[in-house]
This record gives sequence, structure tokens and C-alpha cells, in this order.
Amino acid sequence: MDDFASESDSDYASYWRDWFISSRGNEYFCEIDEDYLTDRFNLTGLNTEVQYYQYALDLVTDVFDLDCDDEMRETIEKSARHLYGLVHARYIVTTRGLAKMLEKYKKGDFGKCPRVMCHSHPLLPMGLSDVPSTKPVKLYCARCEDIYNPKSSRHAAIDGAYFGTSFHNIIFQVYPALIPAKSAERYVPRVYGFKLHHAAALVRWQNTQRDDMRRRLRKMDVESGFKDGDGEGEGDEDDEVEDDEELGPDDFDAAEVGAIAQATAGTVA
Repeated sequence: MDDFASESDSDYASYWRDWFISSRGNEYFCEIDEDYLTDRFNLTGLNTEVQYYQYALDLVTDVFDLDCDDEMRETIEKSARHLYGLVHARYIVTTRGLAKMLEKYKKGDFGKCPRVMCHSHPLLPMGLSDVPSTKPVKLYCARCEDIYNPKSSRHAAIDGAYFGTSFHNIIFQVYPALIPAKSAERYVPRVYGFKLHHAAALVRWQNTQRDDMRRRLRKMDVESGFKDGDGEGEGDEDDEVEDDEELGPDDFDAAEVGAIAQATAGTVA
């Protein structure tokens, strides 16, 4: 029984990277070349960011031989996963790493864009921060140039720093032929098959701007010149005041001052 257990532990240590890549939830990661992992230059600065750095590196590079209890082994295992992720962010912007991620991108391993007008265009993982434990990984669509949350909760828990904020842009700089044509299709709102008239939206925006201007002028005790029938009633004006801050001439820009003057002059005339 003891021989079987020791043999299983040995196999586990010998194939740690294979186990990590094949584990559920780690589909976004590519396998880092051993030559890259054993070059200390590529690991510069990581010894201060990873607990039990040397043990974690030994585990990742398949030379771990420390006899420790389960709790210690679990801690080192966690550090090894974190170390692999940090090295992964550096590796995928190298020539070899970009080629591996390109193959996964072409196979759609990172998922497809949920936007209907993108017609299931493949996505790329990206981070919103290069600082670990800050933001989880997101997915970038090069067609609509927007980002999305992963569907799986396992993927959503991955640290975005393991991919970095630059990889998804660098890959299209290195492989410009991959840049997709931007989607010119946009959803058009309709009511019973008829398009909504743009004038209706414009009128709503104009009414909102006018009402906001009236409230601001009222706070300054300036006669706006607007008729009661043009918008809200005078009785409702006091209820819509959002705050009691006093406004001065500096609170209006040149365009607003011109609009106020034009509106007041037109009404008085």
C-alpha cells in the first residue's frame, strides 16, 4: 500500500504541468516550455511574490522531492499554481507563447462572442490589471472590440494578471491577418416592424436638457423666460430640485450661456 502511494506521488510530481493544463477550469492556459521555466532570467522578481517560491518552482519543473505533510503540500501546491500563472503572463507574449495561444484561439478554446451580430467570433482571455488578485480574467472580442465575462464560474475565478493587459493586443500586432473586419451590423429597435423615429429620441433629449436648465436657472433666481406650457408646471419645480447648492456664472460653460441668452431673448421678443 505504501509502495503504491509513493509511486502515485512520484507520477503526480513528474507530470505536474500536464495535470495542471488538463484540469477543469484551466483550459485558458497553454503549456509553458521547460526551457523557459528553467531560465532564471524569465523568473526575475517572482521570488518576492510567491510564498515558498523555490519549492513551488521545483514542483512546477518536476524536481520536487520534499517530504512534507498534507497541509504543507497543499500550501506549496497553491503557490505553484500562482507561480505558473505569473510566468504564464510573461510566456504568452513571447514568440513561442503567442503561437500556442494562437492555436487555442483558432480552435475556440476561449469561447465565442455572445453578441449576436459578431456571429460567434472567437474570444481571447485578457486581464484588466497586471497586479495579481485585483481583477478576474475577461474575454475580448476583436470584432466588436468589447469585453465579456466567462460563462463558467471556474474560468471567472481565474486571476486576470495571469494573462495581462497587453497579450490580446500584441497577438494582433504579430499576426495582423487575424484582425477581423469590424461588424457594421447594429440592432435597430422596432415597434411592430417599424423603426423608431430618430426625432422622438431627439425631442426627449431636448426636453431633458431644457428641464435641467430650468432647474439650474431657478436656483440662481434667474428668469428663464420659459412658458409654463413648455414643460413641467411651476408647482412641481420645487419638488424636482435635487440639491440646495448655489450656482454661479462659473457653473455654466460658454455653450450653455449662449443657449440661455438665445432662449431668453427669443421668448421676450
